Amino acid sequence: MRAFAYARPTTIAEALALLDEHGPEARLLCGGTDLVVGLRKGTIRPRLVIDLKRVAELRPEIVETGSALVFGASGVLTDLIEDARVQRHFPALVEAALVVGSVQIRNRATLAGNICNASPAADTAPALLVYGARVNLAGVDGRRSVAYDDFVMGPRQTLLRRGELVASIELPLPSEPLGAAFARLTRRRGVDLATISLCCSVSRSGVTRFAYGAVGPRPFLVTDASGVLADPAAGEPAREEILARFIAQASPISDVRASREYRHAMLAVLSRRALRTAIDRLAAQ
Repeated sequence: MRAFAYARPTTIAEALALLDEHGPEARLLCGGTDLVVGLRKGTIRPRLVIDLKRVAELRPEIVETGSALVFGASGVLTDLIEDARVQRHFPALVEAALVVGSVQIRNRATLAGNICNASPAADTAPALLVYGARVNLAGVDGRRSVAYDDFVMGPRQTLLRRGELVASIELPLPSEPLGAAFARLTRRRGVDLATISLCCSVSRSGVTRFAYGAVGPRPFLVTDASGVLADPAAGEPAREEILARFIAQASPISDVRASREYRHAMLAVLSRRALRTAIDRLAAQ
């Protein structure tokens, strides 16, 4: 591990000033579950680590605004999983968060860190896409809000500018009954990156949304507004045609976890399962 300077600001203004001054040579520490591993391996070599845990404005609470749930940047995944409002409105996000690392990791890892790491296999990404998440950013030039679908640009690449950080993540409360399900495939039980992951939601108005992870340079979202996928009585050929069109947009690679062909085949299997589960959950409401 290379030596680095360490700063512990107490205000967001101090943190942003440090980020702006040091640019790419600075790294943020909040949960640290990815950063600490990178520091030890030497794959991350910052000159400055900025610890955000004492910045009161980046509070860990989950706040309901009336139209959305807002997740503070320092909130850990365990708190998300155990929150009754998240369980009620965003159960697929809870399912996704439950498979991030181990219990110990979830007690430290933050939702903000999971998306800023910008891994194509980020477990929370498909659910955030399906639920229409927005990312609230704070920077030296002011604040802005961007759709999560635009935030991740590619592997380890986000829309974050110099002197900017994620202040919170916002999920709009569903405007109508919604059934949703998360699905994931790994090489084994236990701690492992996803071979493929996906989330499916079906609304009472018949709109079906799928988000796929680990099968391209970034997670992506597709939508069927025809009502065919959401209709249990729809003909199987018509539904398979739509699913095939969705899956064709994936561009998986072959690596140690699976071949490209296997990923494509299992996308179809998991898509059907998640769709059935989402429809069943909608019907149960």
